[in-house]
Amino acid sequence: MSTKSLHWIGWFTALALMVVLTACSVNNASKQSLSDTKVKETQTPQTRTYKDQFGEVTIPQEPKKLLVIGTRYAEYLISMGIKPAMVAGVPSVEPEYRSEYFKENGVQLIDYPQYEQNYELLLSLAPDMIVAMGFGMEQDVYEHLSQIAPTVAISSGPSMDEAMPVLAELFGKQAEYKRVKAEFDSTVEKAKLALDKAIGDHTVLVLRADQKNYRVLGQRAKMGSSQLFYHQLGLKIPEQLAKEEAWFTVISMELLPEMNPDYIFVENRQAANFNGDETTKELKKSNIWNGLKAVKEGKVFTLDTRDFVGGEGPIGYPKLIDYIVSSLIPEGSK
Repeated sequence: MSTKSLHWIGWFTALALMVVLTACSVNNASKQSLSDTKVKETQTPQTRTYKDQFGEVTIPQEPKKLLVIGTRYAEYLISMGIKPAMVAGVPSVEPEYRSEYFKENGVQLIDYPQYEQNYELLLSLAPDMIVAMGFGMEQDVYEHLSQIAPTVAISSGPSMDEAMPVLAELFGKQAEYKRVKAEFDSTVEKAKLALDKAIGDHTVLVLRADQKNYRVLGQRAKMGSSQLFYHQLGLKIPEQLAKEEAWFTVISMELLPEMNPDYIFVENRQAANFNGDETTKELKKSNIWNGLKAVKEGKVFTLDTRDFVGGEGPIGYPKLIDYIVSSLIPEGSK
């Protein structure tokens, strides 16, 4: 073979080697680029858009530090399998069972002021998402919360019937909600049948001794306690209160004899910064009170604000139902 032929063979071999090396280099660079992209995708949390009471908000697909403002909402969520990292509430007015319930489920209870906001405290908690009740929330409160973390203002009030379906939809827990509701409805139905059989149409009054006045529970408000006593359990309200629209209505003590209910539940109102202790003392010393049929017959029962108001939920309400049933149906008459 000639020298010229050898020269061309060497040149083609070198060229082929260069092409192979270049291809390998490009392929490796491409793999590295894809690897980097996957890392970035893994590190970037997935988000979605949700429409709450104030409009659309972008929230994490799977929040890691979910903060719930309101302990009832937290109980609803836990019962459906969603465990927030934190819940803001007032420990002093919480039902006894709930703090332990949160603890068992790894949820931190944050001591939060009642009827106020503490944005600095919430900011220090560094949540990646906030859930709060939208009913009654003012726009500026929502804006402050949204500056701390993406905030969902649930478009409902506090009650189980209103809030739980919305929370279930937010977190994709509709099946879990149906299960929890079915169990609760079964508990209610059994209690209702027992109460109807035991006391029939006898009237039941729920009286609140507030800080400066007396209030009576109505049956038309879409609030948990109204629904529980007079709809779910089917108890009969005194005729004089049948058309009251408010959750609680202020009344004069002088109106009590006109109602003269067969049974009375009395709530000595307890809040973080006030209570109904003095009003309750005045009530018990009153001749009007002591002249009522229910008082004379020993058919007056106390209600703890923590359970009666704060204890609404699939865990708390069955406990309250047990108390109502055991009060109205004494052990010996069952």
